[in-house]
Amino acid sequence: MLKNGLLLGLFALLCTGLVAVVNQLTFAKIKQQEQIELSRVLHQIIPDGIHDNELTEHCITIQNSDFLGTTKPLPAYIATRNGDGVAIAIEAVAPDGYNGNIKVIIGLNKAGEVLGVRTLSHQETPGLGDKIELRKSDWVTKFNGLSVSSEKEKRWHVKKDGGEIDQFTGATITPRAYVKAVKLATLYFNQHKQELLSAPASCEVDDE
Repeated sequence: MLKNGLLLGLFALLCTGLVAVVNQLTFAKIKQQEQIELSRVLHQIIPDGIHDNELTEHCITIQNSDFLGTTKPLPAYIATRNGDGVAIAIEAVAPDGYNGNIKVIIGLNKAGEVLGVRTLSHQETPGLGDKIELRKSDWVTKFNGLSVSSEKEKRWHVKKDGGEIDQFTGATITPRAYVKAVKLATLYFNQHKQELLSAPASCEVDDE
């Protein structure tokens, strides 16, 4: 019995070690793929022609629950040209999506105009709310070129609420939450653009 117990213990240790090694290798691979995807998205929402730096390498941390939709710190990526900040990509959260949080990223130029918007993660209903994904619909491109000067700007609402932005057929909650998140993040940038665009790279965020 003692021998069998030792063998079982050794087998358990070996299995635990194997699982730990596999997890470590998988974690590294996942992180690598996440960085590749992040770089791809950043280059979509901030045109290569306006900056000369690698966007993922100039990351800062921002935190404002009123404008960014979460109490957690979020990353923002600064585009520079000859060392000067010319644009930014800000992550934000729409906490009032139909099925929970929608994480978005908004590219903005120095003038506060939207260069591009993409959805990073969501749990919205397939066939309805998932039109916030570029591969399902071009709806997110409707923000390109827009700017905002006040939280009360009427055009920054879906048409059902008197604004200028289309909602989806059969779904209003998702686009309503999305528009609000993009608007507030844009306002946040406009209020803090100087300090954001000149901030040194320093990015530590909670991935949870």
